[in-house]
Amino acid sequence: MAQARFRDYVFPLDHPQVARLKGKDAHAHAQSARGNPRAQELLIEPWSRLITEPFTGITTDGTPIRGLFDLVPDDAPVGEMVSAVRRLLGLLDDEGRETVLLPLDARQWRMWNNTEIYFFVYGLRMDEISPALRDAICAVLRVSLNDQGYGKTRHAMWLNGYLGDLTGAPAILGEWSFNFTLFGEPSDREPWGWQLAGHHLALNCVIVDGQMVISPTFLGAEPNWAPEGPYGDAVLFADEERMGAELMASLSPGLRRQAVVYDLLKDPAMPSGRWHQADQRHLGGAFRDNRVIPYEGVPVSAFSASQRQRLMALAGEFLVLPAGPRAHRLAEIERHLDDTHFCWIGETDGEHPFYYRIQSPVIMIEFDEHAGVFLSNEEPERFHIHTIVRTPNGNDYGMDLLRMHYARAHPGHRPGA
Repeated sequence: MAQARFRDYVFPLDHPQVARLKGKDAHAHAQSARGNPRAQELLIEPWSRLITEPFTGITTDGTPIRGLFDLVPDDAPVGEMVSAVRRLLGLLDDEGRETVLLPLDARQWRMWNNTEIYFFVYGLRMDEISPALRDAICAVLRVSLNDQGYGKTRHAMWLNGYLGDLTGAPAILGEWSFNFTLFGEPSDREPWGWQLAGHHLALNCVIVDGQMVISPTFLGAEPNWAPEGPYGDAVLFADEERMGAELMASLSPGLRRQAVVYDLLKDPAMPSGRWHQADQRHLGGAFRDNRVIPYEGVPVSAFSASQRQRLMALAGEFLVLPAGPRAHRLAEIERHLDDTHFCWIGETDGEHPFYYRIQSPVIMIEFDEHAGVFLSNEEPERFHIHTIVRTPNGNDYGMDLLRMHYARAHPGHRPGA
């Protein structure tokens, strides 16, 4: 199993890459990172600039397409979610409720990131609260996600703790090193949402008039498999990897050549900025809410019926939504298949690491296999994976639905974080 190779790349605990973490908690680690010129250049300075931009959404040309999303209920489990959140709030004192509850249009919606560095202190830090509160947060996640999505979320959290054990840094990389925040008052009628964010994990969930949006999402792992623990031999993202490779292999040689935009994962032909030290090949990462991302690769309109079915099944693997919202989302994606593109970076033999992107007016999915951060592999390997799901044209964080809701229910109100 390719994922088992991670054990060849575990740093000795006295190596500077992990020894620098020894004895620190998340707060001390963040303080050190703020003083690091490289972290300033790669993360803090660009993020500080990007967060000041008004929200537009990811587009292909800078102008969002309107009329793509409908403000209709999708059988979201709103009542169960509200009940679970109220049980959580009932366990908190006034200070705790003030900490976890932020306004729906708070800028923190857009301040999630997938690093382990605790730059932004808001919400409830799960490794700083009681087990009962952690259980209550997990109950909110469980009723908000489908079984597979909840399982992947908890698997990613557990693997983060496993990485903390490998690196001797459990107070920085832990199973509970994540923040949970509520945005708006939980309600059956008015919009509200929640965010879970930390290393290799960010879920942004919003309810608007009975419809659920979970976007942006980030799920990742380094490594994505462990030789022991509660998940047995389960490899996180095995299906996303296998099904992506199988879709690529199903294409004719001509379509495959069209899909490949760069032959190498770090290709000299890439323009400046196309590869990023932290994001690597990802374009829709943290703070990239307004990025202009033109279509690349092969149009899905050129696919056969079976290849279109493969692509739809692959897209479905990335959706963590419960049954009703998931069906609504899949129908939305299918309506735009003729406007969808599929692109690939890297070798196409199914054995080497790769990147792919599914992009349409209503969804953008990225799958990327990375070089090591806390493991020593300098080249991408199949045991360090990042995945991202975005809703282009202004509906990340349910923003387009919120715009329609306020136009109808509260004229004059302008949503936006």
